[in-house]
Amino acid sequence: MKALVTGGAGFIGSHLTELLLEKGHEVIVLDNLRSGRMTNLPKHSDLTFVEADIRDAGAIRPHFEGVDWVFHLAALADVVPSIEKPREYFEVNVDGTFNVLECAKEAGVKRFLYTASSSCYGIPDTYPTPETAPIRPQYPYALTKFLGEELVLHWEQVYKIPSLSLRLFNVYGPRARTTGTYGAVFGVFLTQKLNNKPLTVVGDGTQTRDFTFVKDVARAFVMGAESSASGKVLNVGSGDHYSVNRIVELIDHESINIPKRPGEPDATFADVSEIEKVLGFKAETPFEEGVAKLLETIEDFRDAPLWEPESIKEATKTWFKYLS
Repeated sequence: MKALVTGGAGFIGSHLTELLLEKGHEVIVLDNLRSGRMTNLPKHSDLTFVEADIRDAGAIRPHFEGVDWVFHLAALADVVPSIEKPREYFEVNVDGTFNVLECAKEAGVKRFLYTASSSCYGIPDTYPTPETAPIRPQYPYALTKFLGEELVLHWEQVYKIPSLSLRLFNVYGPRARTTGTYGAVFGVFLTQKLNNKPLTVVGDGTQTRDFTFVKDVARAFVMGAESSASGKVLNVGSGDHYSVNRIVELIDHESINIPKRPGEPDATFADVSEIEKVLGFKAETPFEEGVAKLLETIEDFRDAPLWEPESIKEATKTWFKYLS
């Protein structure tokens, strides 16, 4: 197949691109390199890289010609920046998704895979959380990713673009984003370990997250593209959940505690029965094995921003202001 991956130079996108190439597909990567990196991509004769922004429909449209599968991963992530810059998040995550859908529709693509976020559930009532749980976005990132999903499902219904929306839980692994925004726990912790600083555990560290290894997530996308399922929302999770204190144990480094943040659930834990039934997908990488593989790449975090209690407090002021 000829596949197009938006955000393909990013964390998850680059692993998906690698897997598609391994399976013999031709891949076009569209990325504006805001958080993606060229070093994430392999050198391969069947890979074409295009530097473009999904907000610019005219720039991306020509690259959809002849494409069979579209994987839409390009987005703005993180909580605090979305509170501070909601318009930009709307333009990228909603308007950008509209542009990608329209280009896919005009090109007559065979499959469309959307990267949704489990943050749409907010603080759920039920664990493990099924796809039918109430939608309660707590901040603009969560809202805009859900609105993008609604667009995809509507285009599937009206314009008959065979589509799936994969609601990702907490993805981790090599090449995790290390941009200047305070964000994902592994990037923060590994940089602190490299700099011999204590790991900053939010709250008491007993909160749990459904951490899913990135290569498993890439496999879920490919299985979705290979399937005939359409018009469905599917959780992508590990089938379990793990505490932040367990991460500290596995990283084997001293830690300190910082204040718990409003609007964050005590747990994320996906009900994965639907994706097992529809796609036959099941995560295969044990958490301890995945963390070990990530630790092997710890030097990749050498240039990442170092977060300490005071800088975290400053960076999350907006969080406490609006979500308390």
